[in-house]
Amino acid sequence: MSLKLYLDVARTARWAEALGTIASQRESVREDRIRLFLLPSVTSLDAVARALRGTTVPFGAQDLHWEDRGPYTGGVSGADLREVGCQYVEVGHAERASVFGESVEVARAKFAAAVRNHLNPVLCIGEAEPMEQEAAAAECVRQLRGYLKDVGPQAAHLDLVVAYEPSWAIGQSEAAPAEYIAAVTAGLRHSLEEACPFRGFSVIYGGSAGKGTLTALDGAVDGLFLGRFAHDLSALEGILDEAERLVATERS
Repeated sequence: MSLKLYLDVARTARWAEALGTIASQRESVREDRIRLFLLPSVTSLDAVARALRGTTVPFGAQDLHWEDRGPYTGGVSGADLREVGCQYVEVGHAERASVFGESVEVARAKFAAAVRNHLNPVLCIGEAEPMEQEAAAAECVRQLRGYLKDVGPQAAHLDLVVAYEPSWAIGQSEAAPAEYIAAVTAGLRHSLEEACPFRGFSVIYGGSAGKGTLTALDGAVDGLFLGRFAHDLSALEGILDEAERLVATERS
């Protein structure tokens, strides 16, 4: 889950405390059948670390700089993120390009910095416009391979989370069509099964994901990358109920 920049520090801390309570009450989360992670704003990391202490929910950052040290005013070092307890970091989100002008080359350098600093990358992949399913899958696989091409050896000790987020679905009232998502995520999964330098990987869906999305996808993804639809904790609990039903079905 990414809180983006919607909540201030105090509200983020209260939300994280509530999340920790929910996680502690659910056996599926305690026993790692369902995994959660939280990406708050960087100014909230300390508050989130305190709020989630003693729970099974790890946290991370929404961005990092491509260098660990140097004359980079406002930059956030991956080494420092790891030092303050981050286990994850988001890389490649479409808003980093559209709002901040981040190039593909910069995003790839940030991906390398995440791996170098032993942070599990949450890598956002997605096409800019709707297209034929096979073409969308090919475009997303092309993006993925570009990131994996020069990954460092530390990847063998890390888990990769690939978040399929088509840019055209972000901020909409509902997610992309289920068949479309399934076709693209199948292509991403096949590519990773052929060659993946990471210890393990998962393919999740973001882009206006919310209650009902997991059920509609019916096992086509490993999970969801939630944004604003997770701010309502009752809605989040509904999504967790969906996940538990799917896990129970897989185990039966």
